[in-house]
This record gives sequence, structure tokens and C-alpha cells, in this order.
Amino acid sequence: MGCLGETMPRLRKRSILLAGHATSLALEPEFWAVMEEMASAEGTSLAALVARLDQGRGERPLASACRVASLAFARR
Repeated sequence: MGCLGETMPRLRKRSILLAGHATSLALEPEFWAVMEEMASAEGTSLAALVARLDQGRGERPLASACRVASLAFARR
């Protein structure tokens, strides 16, 4: 349960092609919304944004890298 007694949102999975390989990425709907806004602000596709984050994530899991990037974008 959430802090206000609400249930947590379910993860939404999307298939994305990264470096020629199909992968599945699961994020909460709120993070997908921010990711779409990020891609729009950068004038790129969601797939291209995820590919860029994938290349720079180091050892961090891709979903975590997407969440951190989304938070950073939302805070600016």
C-alpha cells in the first residue's frame, strides 16, 4: 500500500529494440509519462532516448537508469 493507503501502480512493460536486440522494459506508468515528455523535449523518439540511457548506464540496471533520468528531468 502507498503512504496514503492507495495501491501502488502496476508496472507497464514495453518492448524496445536496443543494439539490434529486443528487450522488455518495465516501469510504472508515471515514469513512462516522464520518459515520453523527455523524448519530446529532446526531439527524439522514446526508443532513441532509452537507447541513449542504455549506453550511459554503466552497471546500473536499465529500469533504474530510466527512473533516475526521469527524476532528474522532472526536478529541473
